[in-house]
Amino acid sequence: MTNKLSHLNDQGEINMVDVSSKSQSIREATASGKVVMAKETFKQIQLGNTPKGDIIATAKIAGIMAAKQTSNLIPLCHPLPLQKIAVVITGNEQLACYDIEVTVKTKAETGVEMEALTAVSVAALTIYDMAKAIDKSITITDIKLVSKRGGKSDYLSL
Repeated sequence: MTNKLSHLNDQGEINMVDVSSKSQSIREATASGKVVMAKETFKQIQLGNTPKGDIIATAKIAGIMAAKQTSNLIPLCHPLPLQKIAVVITGNEQLACYDIEVTVKTKAETGVEMEALTAVSVAALTIYDMAKAIDKSITITDIKLVSKRGGKSDYLSL
């Protein structure tokens, strides 16, 4: 790990990293998160018995849209051409939660970790938004980078 923050120039001022000298390569990142709720809320979502419609389908679309808007939301992110955005939301009845996993892929000069993390975050927020009428105690937790491939280094969380 380097001790220098890449978004600061030599004078300590904020700047967008210059990636123009990097060559394009295939880069992929996967992020995950969890949305925990009351068992009754989970059952209602599974049955499609909620006031706002199909929560899971809407959350998947929201995740895809969020990945595509990351550079508009995170100030120093580069806009990237995204070739793949896969949002998987899996229900866990035992724990009354939904596990969200998003994989984003590009061929560019910089990685897609922020796009994957943003997509998970917005998908989770969408589940909360659509179910808050029946359960305001829903908790969003464990949002993290799972893996990253391409560029200078690969990463796999433990």
